[in-house]
Amino acid sequence: MITIDVSSSQPPFEQVRSQLARRISDRTLAVGTRLPTVRALATELGLAANTVARAYRELEEAGMVETRGRAGTFVSALGDRSRIALRQAAAEYAATVHALGIDTDEAMEAARAALS
Repeated sequence: MITIDVSSSQPPFEQVRSQLARRISDRTLAVGTRLPTVRALATELGLAANTVARAYRELEEAGMVETRGRAGTFVSALGDRSRIALRQAAAEYAATVHALGIDTDEAMEAARAALS
């Protein structure tokens, strides 16, 4: 499910967050899927519970998961809203690029640089 690269410069919580976010975005984890408990995932990955809790908290703040008290943490339908917001932001970016007269290659290069 998730792997931690101890040699990576990326902190473990971010590795957990980004791998879960990717699986939610590509729909490998479907809406309604229950995630492992914080303790269970921390034990499985050999991490502190607070590390996994931080990853879950950031995913929840992004609307990708929701915590339902003792029932657990689930992939949220709000994750689809993230895709809608992304498409809207991309459309606004494209409109700005066209208004400025910048060509597609330069605009893509600028977007890649901003994402890095």
